[in-house]
Parts: sequence; structure tokens; C-alpha cells
Amino acid sequence: MLRLTELKLPLDHADDALPDLIIKTLGITPAELISHHTHKRSYDARKRNLLLVYIVNVELSSPALEDKLLTQFAGHPHISRAPDLSYHPPTHAEQAPAIRPVVIGFGPCGIFAALLLAQMGFKPIVLERGKKVRERTQDTWGLWRKNVLHPESNVQFGEGGAGTFSDGKLWSQIKDPRHLGRKVMLEFVKAGAPEEILLVSKPHIGTFKLVKVVEHMREQIEVMGGEIRFQQRVSDVEIEDGPNGKHIRGLSVENLADGSRYDLRADHVVLAPGHSARDTFAMLHERGVFMEAKPFSVGFRIEHPQGLIDRARLGQHAGHPLLGAADYKLVHHAANGRSVYSFCMCPGGTVVAATSEVGRVVTNGMSQYSRNERNANAGIVVGIAPPDFVAGAAPGAPVHPLAGIAFQRQLESTAYTLGGSTYEAPGQLVGDFLAARPSTALGSVEPSYKPGVHLTDLASALPDYAITAMREALPVFGKKIKGFDMHDAVLTGVETRTSSPLRITRGDDFQSLNVKGLYPAGEGASYAGGILSAGVDGIEVAEAVALSLAGKL
Repeated sequence: MLRLTELKLPLDHADDALPDLIIKTLGITPAELISHHTHKRSYDARKRNLLLVYIVNVELSSPALEDKLLTQFAGHPHISRAPDLSYHPPTHAEQAPAIRPVVIGFGPCGIFAALLLAQMGFKPIVLERGKKVRERTQDTWGLWRKNVLHPESNVQFGEGGAGTFSDGKLWSQIKDPRHLGRKVMLEFVKAGAPEEILLVSKPHIGTFKLVKVVEHMREQIEVMGGEIRFQQRVSDVEIEDGPNGKHIRGLSVENLADGSRYDLRADHVVLAPGHSARDTFAMLHERGVFMEAKPFSVGFRIEHPQGLIDRARLGQHAGHPLLGAADYKLVHHAANGRSVYSFCMCPGGTVVAATSEVGRVVTNGMSQYSRNERNANAGIVVGIAPPDFVAGAAPGAPVHPLAGIAFQRQLESTAYTLGGSTYEAPGQLVGDFLAARPSTALGSVEPSYKPGVHLTDLASALPDYAITAMREALPVFGKKIKGFDMHDAVLTGVETRTSSPLRITRGDDFQSLNVKGLYPAGEGASYAGGILSAGVDGIEVAEAVALSLAGKL
């Protein structure tokens, strides 16, 4: 089978246009083309007449013809042999181990780690501090509708992880030579996600569909002998000193449903708690697990009418059903040395309350599969580094691994106060933000954040260097997307959990640098940045655990 890339056709092309283009590109007869399958479809909007861009796998009449064409087009950048995208597990358990592997956290990384371990016959135990996804959804709506926060069941904690209440984006820029991302996508489709995610260049699922997908994946794990325990918070770890260094030997677990506690023997632990498990990070640091502070970003959410973004990005093709709601990606390098960029853009979505701690406000964005809400939203964030975490720190001074968490908490507490101390978020019109004056009334853009937006002056919500960089960047973005810096666009604060503020560093064997048997994984350990990359990391970590259990590592 051959693969052809960069096949371009008009937006509303005829059904037979693609096979005709394949035949013309390869110089073959219609009879020699047995079948073609679209692997990916994207669009090129750089010209007025928008073009669809296809990657296709092509079956020809004989292997000999394929070999002939590969020789003829040797070195051609867009014609090659189709890669093998199938997944092959590295091992399989003849029987489940006496001490079963444990997965901490049941977000995208934890789900795929558990799923792969179950598929390989290792019957994992999953410990998730939050609730099942439907109960968790009710608790999350409690904050959005009634200003009532459940610290252990919210946007951050519970089945499906933070990705459940997001746009459900399923693309990533990670290197993926083994096509593990395809494995992630196929498992999602198997669990009920739309098959379209295998085709489009920027696939997404959306919150409501993700709920069902997550439930089905849990059922698959359980059918294969895995066990998922909800409302189970890991409160401590047992680490044994031995002749070959430290090794994890067990976990102390608190059952949040009834307050009881128990110990669980564990020699292989996948640590995938997400980027907001701050108490877990503190406990691991106290127990001596190696970790280090790392850069992340902070900023605000910005909202525009989705129609404005569609017209700016798609021109005359705005609203075409094949294209859907338009997205964007922006970056600006400010004069003060800071980078300002768009983050987690949600077309046709809403800004959501994403805190997990009492007395703090955090924003995030999410969309449904339809992406048909009135506003587009994205984080507009500024990159920061560990030296920024401690005001007045001497240049080159060591930064405590947990300093980024303290920095986040400070900003989130300030946002809570600026919002009126009711979990409303502080907000400001872009025009007022640029003019350095408080906002007193909304314009044409109605913010979507619930419990609500309290208009104020956001200048004190972030460090001065971040405010300065953002005020410089927004007019620049307005030149790239007409209307981006419109007066009535709404900024909502604060966006602090763009990624984990620390890294639980691991070696080439996927284990902690100084605690064997502990496998830091996913966003919380800073080895992923989104649903797809977290799923891929979960697969790779599960493989390492399986090979260790099978005595092959």
C-alpha cells in the first residue's frame, strides 16, 4: 500500500475528484487503483480559495506495481510506502502478578496506563481520589451553578481527569515514531468516540461525548481484570532503602467516602495524578522523591464572538459545515523578553471555573463536540521560569521544587479576592485593559464563565512583567486576526494551570531517578501536555511496567 500526501482539492469538490487526482499523480489507469482510504483531511486557508488537503493510503492492483512506482518516485516528498500503524504490545502476562501494579490517577494518562496493563494481562489496581465521571459532573456543576466547591470532586479531580472538562483536543506536536497516538485514537473510537477523529487533522471529542467514552474505557479495564477504586486518596508512600537504592514498597490510602484508611502493597506504581495534586507533590517531596521546579505560563482567558474568528480565519468560507468553528494560534515575543501566546483555544466554547482549592479562582476553557456556543475563548498566557516564583530571589539561587505551586496559589487567591470572594472571576474588557482603567460595564461580548464575572481592573492579578507583555501583545494579535483587540472582548482571570509547575524527573527506564518502582507519568509529572500526549505517555509507561513485571527489563 502506498501513501500520498499534500493532495489538494477545492472545498466543494466532486466525489470522484480525489480518486481522479490519485490516478493523475501516480500516472496509473483507473483499473489499477483498487481502493483509497483518507488517513487525514485538513485545509489550507492561506489563499482566498480555500483548499482541502488530503493524506491518503492507496491500494493498487499488484505489489509489483507498488514496487515499480516506489522506484519511479524514489525521493519524492509526497509519495511513499504506507507505514504500519498497528500496535504490538511488548509482552503479555502468563498470569497476573501476585503484587499487582498500581496506577494513581484516572485521567488520560492513568486511563491508558491501566488499559494497556489490562490488555497485557497484568490486572492493575487504579486509585482515583475523585468520583465516577457522572457524580463528578454533578459536583462540578455545583460550583458553576451554586458557587459550591467540592475540593475532591471538580474540574481537576475525578474520573477522566481535567481533560474531561475541556475541548477534548486530540492532537499534539510530540514525536511519535511508533504511531502510539493512533492507538490512543482507535481506543477512543472503540469506546464510542466519533470515527471522524481518525480523519480530521485537528480532532476533538468534547465534554459530553468524553463522559461516555471514559465510562466505556473503565468498563473495558474491569472486564479484563483491572480494578478502579474511586474516592481513594494516596496519603503516603512506603519507600524501602536497599542495597540497590530506594524502592517503593507500598501506599497508604484514605477512603474519602467513609474516612477509613488502609495500606496497599505495591512494587510498581504509575504516578499519574494530574497537575493539580498539590498535596501529593508535597508528600512525595517530603519522602525524598526527586523533583524540580520547571517553567510554565500564567495569564487570562479571552473571549470573542466566534463569528469574528470565523470571518478572520476562513474569510468567504466562514460557516461552511465541513470546516466548523475556526481556531487560531498566536505568539508574540515582547520587548521585555517575555513570550505571550494563545493556549488551549476553544472554538465555540465556554470559559469554566477550574479551581480545586477553597478560596481560589482558576479559569480554563471547554467545548462540546458541536462547538456551537456563541463565543471563542483561549488562554492568553505569558511564559515564566523558576526564578520568577520567588520575588527578590538572588540570580542563580536554587528554587524550591514546590515554589511554583506557592506562586500559583498566590495568583489564584488574588483572583478570588478581585472577583468578590464568591468564586466569580475577575474580568475586564480588552479596551479597558489596554487603557489601564477598570471596567464598569460589559459591551457586546457576554462572558460565559459561571458562576459569573465581576468587572474590575486586572492589572494587579498578575506580575507587572506579565501585564506589560500582554498589553504589548494584544494589538499585535489584532493585526494578525482583525478584531482580536476589539474593545468589547472580555478577559477573565486567572489562567494558572497551563502545565505542572514541577517535574518529577525520570530516567530512560521511565522510573523516578531515585525511587525504583515509581513511574512518574502524564501532565502532573510534566511528561505530557494534553489528552493525546498524556495517553501516549500512559502507554509507554505501561509498557515499561509490564516489561519489568515480566522480568524483561
